[in-house]
Amino acid sequence: MSGVSPSENLDNFRQLADSPGDRISVQNLRKSGRMTARERIHALLDTESFVEIDAFVQHRSGDHNLHLHRPLGDGVVAGHGMLDGRRIVCFAQDYSIFEGTMGEMHAKKIAKIAEFAEKSQLPIIGIWDGDGQRAYEGVPALGATGELLDILVACSGRIPIISLVLGTVSGVSALAAGLSDFVILGSEHGQMFMRSPYFIPEVINGEIDEDTLGGAESHASRSGVACLVAEDEHDAINIAAEILSYLPDHTLAESFNVNSGDPWDRTCKKLEKIVPSDSNKPYDMSKVIKEVVDEDRFLELFPSYADNILVGFARLDGQSVGIVANQPKVLAGCLDIDASVKAARFIRTCDVFNIPVITFVDVPGFLPGTVQEWGGIIRHGAKMLYAYAEATVPKLTVVTRKAYGGAYLAMSCKHLGSDYNVSWPTGELAVMGADGAVNIIHRRELEQSDNRSETHLELVDEYRSKFGDPYVAARNGWLDDVIEPADTRKKLIQALKPLRTKREWVPPKKHGNIPL
Repeated sequence: MSGVSPSENLDNFRQLADSPGDRISVQNLRKSGRMTARERIHALLDTESFVEIDAFVQHRSGDHNLHLHRPLGDGVVAGHGMLDGRRIVCFAQDYSIFEGTMGEMHAKKIAKIAEFAEKSQLPIIGIWDGDGQRAYEGVPALGATGELLDILVACSGRIPIISLVLGTVSGVSALAAGLSDFVILGSEHGQMFMRSPYFIPEVINGEIDEDTLGGAESHASRSGVACLVAEDEHDAINIAAEILSYLPDHTLAESFNVNSGDPWDRTCKKLEKIVPSDSNKPYDMSKVIKEVVDEDRFLELFPSYADNILVGFARLDGQSVGIVANQPKVLAGCLDIDASVKAARFIRTCDVFNIPVITFVDVPGFLPGTVQEWGGIIRHGAKMLYAYAEATVPKLTVVTRKAYGGAYLAMSCKHLGSDYNVSWPTGELAVMGADGAVNIIHRRELEQSDNRSETHLELVDEYRSKFGDPYVAARNGWLDDVIEPADTRKKLIQALKPLRTKREWVPPKKHGNIPL
């Protein structure tokens, strides 16, 4: 091919490797409002920073039909580049190639880039858009997928892993995406299935559709797989970039400090009006959080799942912190199975990436009922308690109102190794609420009383003064201080500064046995 430049020769080779059918599927992909794999990678990364690996890899299947169609890259674009000035590793499945299915070389290519990320100690962002295993490649594809799962597990806890699900992802691909620290689904096209929906009786019978079974909203509110739902593909990329901004590159690094200009000693006067004086009235804890953190910015995760507890990222004086808080306006802030699992997972994520955990407590207890008891609230509630006790990052706790019983212990109490615990004057730390305690302790006295209601009120006030007052807890060493709500931000930042160098010795062991 004399007179042909190397770049033209490369373009010709790429065209020969792609069939006409493949080019038609790219057109259909764009018509549906979705970007191609390369377009997604370039939208994710800083301009001209992408370095591709294994660009010429092809599948090795001996199947006759596949042998005639051997596209370059085997349906996945992988490499590394810069995101907001930080080097990251990334890949994107290409739905226009065999519908993004995972064959042997496809899986090996992702495994290779994941291994590169682990060695280089760089975050991974994966863009998933594939219909599971490439069945016609057989066992070689299955074996390579096993290798991929193994390296993803090895990466877990060492480097941040973020998955963007921007199309239909099923089978083992869904499992691989589920191993991530954070899963973001696109609202329009993002779907995840363990098995093909065509094998699900409810879908076959027309009782539900595919989106109801495995769409973004279902995984955000029902299964808890999706930490956030994106409006479109660009929004998903922006969410991933924002999450990553709170995280370090790897578990041995510290998160980046971002000075917002918000004064560290700013008073939070609005807090005095947010929390009602009546302990039985609900309020929005997210307003408390936003008033305390830098620039009112709180990135809430899993907002539609177990919304009786809040988790997410924020900054205090520029430092990344994880927030865990009861939500009194939902189930009165009670802990249940889903809330316990949600919080435990987030606490452990913060712990592996050296992000301090700030806990806001207003919890009347664990949610009662047969559904919770038979569902394993004891086991699941223990996960949250375990996560707090196991975490070695700085742990700071603010009691805004109720802190009762076992739920108080599970919410980063001083006894589980929390570093700094304070309460507002409205805080009530007790075994249970005053009403319930009086009914148990003074049952006979109330039965014999001529004026039961008046006697009950007197006994409730007496119980609160003896056991529910935060100063009683402070005198016992369960609290470091009782502070005014307006001083919450300043006190937390003052306590956090020396804790940045916190190091905790842990006795050698393989790992603990969390009650899964």
